[in-house]
Order: sequence, then structure tokens, then C-alpha cells
Amino acid sequence: MSRKRVVIMGAAGRDFHTFNTIYRDDASVEVVAFTATQIPNIDGRAYPAVLAGSHYKKGIPIRPEADLLRLIEKEKIEEVIFAYSDVPHQYVMNRASAVLAAGADFKLIGMNRSAIPSTKPVVSICAGRTGSGKSQTTRRVCDILRGMGLKLAVARHPMPYGDLAKQAVQRFKTLADMDRHECTIEEREEYEPHIKNKTVVYAGVDYEAILRKMEKEADVILWDGGNNDLPFFMPDLSIVVVDPHRPGHEVTYHPGDTNVRAADVILINKIDTADLEDIEDVRENIDIVNPGAVVIDGASPLTVDHPEWIRGKTVLVVEDGPTLTHGEMEYGAGTVAARRYGAADLIDPRPFAKGSIRGVFEKYPEVGTLLPAMGYGAKQIRDLERTIKASGAEAVVIGTPIDLSKLIKIPMPAVRVGYELQEIGKPDLTDVLTAFWKKHGKKSARRGGKK
Repeated sequence: MSRKRVVIMGAAGRDFHTFNTIYRDDASVEVVAFTATQIPNIDGRAYPAVLAGSHYKKGIPIRPEADLLRLIEKEKIEEVIFAYSDVPHQYVMNRASAVLAAGADFKLIGMNRSAIPSTKPVVSICAGRTGSGKSQTTRRVCDILRGMGLKLAVARHPMPYGDLAKQAVQRFKTLADMDRHECTIEEREEYEPHIKNKTVVYAGVDYEAILRKMEKEADVILWDGGNNDLPFFMPDLSIVVVDPHRPGHEVTYHPGDTNVRAADVILINKIDTADLEDIEDVRENIDIVNPGAVVIDGASPLTVDHPEWIRGKTVLVVEDGPTLTHGEMEYGAGTVAARRYGAADLIDPRPFAKGSIRGVFEKYPEVGTLLPAMGYGAKQIRDLERTIKASGAEAVVIGTPIDLSKLIKIPMPAVRVGYELQEIGKPDLTDVLTAFWKKHGKKSARRGGKK
């Protein structure tokens, strides 16, 4: 019997997970290639044979998404799986139309097939869009559960930008672990706050293997989802964060719209800085697509270590990279802090952009007068350092959650901006998590966890 010939469209995350959980051991299907977008330097590589399994002795090639239609024709592809996130619905359907016109089927994979069940209770924290405030929500959930005497482990959405075989299962307990695994700036932005909060973080490529290791050391598993993707583990409690600074995006982006519709709890974040009309638009959309969800109001108030270094100065604002690029935010915490504390002016970094940072602005021209903290590899980190130095700023306002000065030399005063989640009113996350543990705690106890 001939094997169905399949291509998986991805961005070095859900595509690999979809393959691992559904297609790796399926002898009736041949995954001919992955296509890649969003992530620098991933196309042209291969998904290694050691991870691909017995049906793929040479591994699986990773091709640029631009090659997709040629692949369909040349390799007689019968089915294309769409497996990446944080894109408008229109974008998904345009890709679907192109695939259908080329003669192949187009498919999206649902939770029942792709989410791995756990022997321990699972809380997933996902989002409607990148940059909604999922990370601080996860930290808040960790604090509450730890206060209940529970042992935790957090799994982060994959960011496998290096050697995929070496990155199959990664565990981060100390800051030195990030150096050992040669983490990018984007990875550090996600792992460092958890590590400093004494939470063990897992990530990698093979999430079945990751989950089994987590179950050995935790009473509760937390899925800290990135890129507004669906959770890789089947949740017992689904918390989804939405952003009223981008009203309407919670129902017009894939798969954030799915997250919102499937959520048990929806947290409307940043209501302290959003317009009331936009907040109400988000509430109305939630009421339409998921009227049974528990809705919690939240704020992410800013803290600034040296506000006096901002006042009256011409500053360069460095923000979280993915939030500005495919997250499409026009500003972040650094911008809010610069304006709140009286910066005289914000420098446009584009005329000073060096090397690969210039390429980032060319690819994402809407970023504007902000510098994304891009650092996919040593060369791009050096380009970021050169760009900051060339800007001539009197001070740098850093809105990304890591200590950037530990990675690059910043020759001018650098102000760090922090933010943590605060719930407003009732119900709050403590109420939700107390009810969750009362209902699902026995699941952990049966497997040797706390009672």
C-alpha cells in the first residue's frame, strides 16, 4: 500500500509536535518535508533521524515556505497540514486556497489528536495574541499554587533554534542552564523570570518525553504556551489571556480564537492602560463565543528601577521582539514607561540598524520607533549591541523581561522595566485555582503527589 504524501507547514514548534504525536509512527503516511516561516535560519536544515523515528532513516528536510507549491507539484503531495500560530484567519485561508488550487488537501489538527494527556493535573495558560501578558499570568499562577504547598514544573512552548537532537528535552533550573543550552534572547525572555522565581522550566522538541520527566517531579504541570498556540498537554484547567489593546484580535487570529472559545477562564489583561471602549469590545466578543467562561479582570502595572534616568532624556526603547514582530504590537512596556516618566523624545533606531537588525525592520516595517530585542544566535546579538551603541541615546529603556546588560554591552544608562499581574475584583485566580485543586488534586495524589 502506498503511503499518503504529506507536508507540514510550521515554524519550528507545533509542526514538530504534530509530527511527533500523530505521524511519526504512522506507517500509512510519509511526511515528505516541513516548510518553515517566522523563524530565522531554520529552513535548509532537517528534522533529525534520531527524532523522526524508524520510518525516516535520513530525517525530514525543512524547506522555506516559499517552496510549498513547488513541493506539492514535484513531490506529488496529497495533504498539507497547517501547524503554526499567531496569524490572522485571512492568512490561514489564503494559504489554504493556494494549497487547494495546487491540488492537495489542507488540514488543521485539533486538540483531541495533538494534546498529550498527563497523569498529573494540568493548567494551561495560553493567549489570544503574542504579548497579551501570558508570562506574568503564569508566574502569578505559580505563586498561588506554590502557596498551596504544591510542587510545580512549567513547560514552555518550543523554541528549538539550535541542534534539534540536542534540544529534544531541556530542563532549566538555574541561569547557568540557559548558557549551557546556548539560549537565544527570545528563550531567555521566557525562561529567566521563571528561574528567578525558583520554578523549574522544561522545553525542547519531544513533548511526550518532556511531560513524562515533569510528572516525576511535580504535583501540577503548567503549560506556558507561546505564540497564542494551543496547549501541547491536555489541560484540566484552561486559562486564556486576551489583550484589550488589540480589541477584536481575540476572535480573528489563529489559533487564539480557538483558545478563547475553549477556555475555562479568560483573563482580560492590561485594563489599567487600555481604553474603556476597547475593553468592552473584548467583553462583548467573549460573551458571543464563550459565554460560559469565567472572566477575570487584570492589570500589569509597571515598575522602573531608575525613572530619573528617563526624565528629560532622549531614549531608545528596546521591547520584547516577538511581541513587536509577529505579535504586531506597536508599543510595549518600555514605551509606556518612557512616556510615563517624561522622556524628552524616543529615538527611531531604523537609521542606526546594523546587520540582521536592519533585516528585521525590512521584514516588519510596522515596528517603527522601537528596537525589537532580537537575538537568534551570536551574530544577531552582536548586531543588536552595535545598533544600540550607534543610536546615540542618552539612556536605554528595556521593556524585555531579561537583564539584557548581561548579554551585551550597553554604553549608556539602561533602565529596566518590570511588570507583574494583579487581578482586579472577584473572581480571581486564587478562587479559580482553589476550585481546580479541590476537583483535580486527587489525580495527583493517586500518582504519588501531595494530598
